[in-house]
Amino acid sequence: MHLQSSPEFLRHLVGFDTTSSGSNLALIDFVEAYLAGFGVASERVYDASGQKANLWATIGPADVPGIVLSGHTDVVPVAGQEWRSDPFTLTKRDGRLHGRGACDMKGFIACVLAAVPNMLATDLARPIHLAFSYDEEVGCVGVVGLLEALKGRATLPQYCVVGEPTSMAVVVAHKAKRSARVTVTGRACHSSLAPQGVNAIEYAALFIARLREIGARLAREGKRDEAYDVPFTTAHTGKIHGGTALNIVPDACQFEFEFRVMPGEDPDALVAEIAAYARDVLETEMRAIAPEAGIAIEVFAAVPGIETAPESGLVKLAQRFAGSNGHAKVAYGTEAGRFKEILGIETVICGPGRIAEAHRPDEYVEIAQLERCDAFLAGLINWAADAAQGGRQEPRRLRA
Repeated sequence: MHLQSSPEFLRHLVGFDTTSSGSNLALIDFVEAYLAGFGVASERVYDASGQKANLWATIGPADVPGIVLSGHTDVVPVAGQEWRSDPFTLTKRDGRLHGRGACDMKGFIACVLAAVPNMLATDLARPIHLAFSYDEEVGCVGVVGLLEALKGRATLPQYCVVGEPTSMAVVVAHKAKRSARVTVTGRACHSSLAPQGVNAIEYAALFIARLREIGARLAREGKRDEAYDVPFTTAHTGKIHGGTALNIVPDACQFEFEFRVMPGEDPDALVAEIAAYARDVLETEMRAIAPEAGIAIEVFAAVPGIETAPESGLVKLAQRFAGSNGHAKVAYGTEAGRFKEILGIETVICGPGRIAEAHRPDEYVEIAQLERCDAFLAGLINWAADAAQGGRQEPRRLRA
């Protein structure tokens, strides 16, 4: 098979519309066929619908601990964004490759695929595992099925690198996240008789105002770590919809909010705090007028945070191959927390591109960033081949 560069692979990957609301199977087919061309077997773990799948492949010995290179295949929507070029056609401008997912995070996957021939040409003492997931953008939910399937394996990986865009900095920690959908049910009536109804939008506004107060308190008094790009826990409301006409008191309003939580603070306790306010204060007022009124809170994403010790072996390896002695901590969430939570795997985040370019129109990754990632992976491959550094270790298993 013709050997391709990481930009060439990125052109293929961007061409697949893998928006989270749709299927990723065409991309998975492509990767699976590419690996099969080298004799590398892949395993799929599907979602309940059968329209999405994780892909797992191993290169090297399967009976010793190795390293996982992890990336998500799904991307965020382009609807409502103004792009200078087709978001699903990779376009080069001024040393940058533009396209949906080019930065977040098909650039990393492209580099991994381009590195496969080097992996196969090297006598690996440790295996390199490839993990490509779905539905990361909607709460890091897709990879859970894959990791649960791996729990029963006799030998687990030792390390994991999640290739989210970090500008190839080594990220050792990120916040936990709770995302929730709130449905406020009131009582409709003519707006001239407003006191006889329960205005769902107004009660939603009171809920959101309390969220803002909690966020301000956490910024002022909560846990802080200046190593993070945002060094405190945040609260944020991102979507809201309600009402039908100005002269009708609205009986329904729905909105979504999130907490991004520092280590040392309990995300579920924060959800419980705002739920208690809704139950004890807002619903009490609402039901005094309309017994059928209420507020329902659904937590639809619970992403664990992660903290990897800066002095750990993986961090030192990643720093060496990234060409940097530093490390960073970030506010955004990744699948790294899932690898640590479910399998106990030591994990860092390191990949090409700037997170500030993710999710935006004209999203891009710099070619120079892909080249840095190519070099990083070449270093990891050499490490995986170096038995003198303890290549054939005892298998690591989950505790009973």
